Amino acid sequence: MPPNPDMLRLGRQRRGFPQTEAARLLGLDQSLLSKFENGLIDIRDELIYKASATYDLPVTFFSIRDTVYGAPISVHPMWRKKADVTAREMDTVIAELNVRIMHLRRLFEGAIISNTNDMPLMDIEDYGSPVRIAAMARAHWKIPSGIIKNLTLIIEKAGAIIVHSSMGGSSICGVRFSVPGMPPLIMLNSAQPADRMRFSLAHELGHLIMHRFPTPNMEQEANQFAVAFLMPDDDMSRYFIGRKIDLSLLASLKQELHVSMSSLLMRAHALKFITENQSTYLWKQMSARGYRLREPPELDFEHEKPEILDRVIRLHLDALGYSTSELAKFLCVHERELHEMYMIGDGGPAKKERINILK
Repeated sequence: MPPNPDMLRLGRQRRGFPQTEAARLLGLDQSLLSKFENGLIDIRDELIYKASATYDLPVTFFSIRDTVYGAPISVHPMWRKKADVTAREMDTVIAELNVRIMHLRRLFEGAIISNTNDMPLMDIEDYGSPVRIAAMARAHWKIPSGIIKNLTLIIEKAGAIIVHSSMGGSSICGVRFSVPGMPPLIMLNSAQPADRMRFSLAHELGHLIMHRFPTPNMEQEANQFAVAFLMPDDDMSRYFIGRKIDLSLLASLKQELHVSMSSLLMRAHALKFITENQSTYLWKQMSARGYRLREPPELDFEHEKPEILDRVIRLHLDALGYSTSELAKFLCVHERELHEMYMIGDGGPAKKERINILK
């Protein structure tokens, strides 16, 4: 099969190379590499072998014919780092999202995913308020009042695929990717503490439910959804009423509710359980202790673990009898990268059959 120019570009972006640097490493003029990547010149086998070595990807990667998709409609920048995401970071993350979609498409050929819930779709223009939509989503899934014990499980049961990734060290903490014919993919930055990752996941859920198309205020709306979904007014009032709100209480509630001390402080102020002056005083205490940058590690709790993709991988290794080398070949990656992306080892042989994976 002839090389795919789109995959030549995707391989470069997957490794975070600007076109100028990649051209130098490949021994080409940048203008020539640009023409190869845009399909204006037929790609020679010699170039593919060089690209395979330079980008550390199998030769077969460059012949994949899947559609390569562009940027998602929004990205969620890492908290307290910076508001903007560089073009290079975006290229790297978009490339990873495309590769993961390609993998999912192949992996799901041998598995049926049965959702026990469905994903409600409520356009913000029709329903008006992210807070109202969050309440309706909780009611739709029959989530009881109080803590959401496992947000990842709820979203996976509704048909989304969740993965954790280093995202190439980028400043993006979460992104969702929806393409035709595939379940929505939510990718979360694994460098986040568990409380921030839960908020990032709720933020991306807000996008999935409310935003089919970009809106000027979509990031703020997704934040409002996340706050209301994880910490509804009535629930939080029961935790705050009649109690002295100080750092000790915020620390205790963080471990109980699995949300950050900062978000709890903001909720207490928004719900008028503390005055403006009290809020300012507590924020100063948080700053003095360095909690605004990093809350006490001893308050950390375990990250929620996605299950569906792991089950599909285990199906191929255990039930369908793939070795890790065969699975890597099937997905057009090297074994080392297969382990890095999916944290798997080898599986034993088993009878090959189409299996229904229930959530």
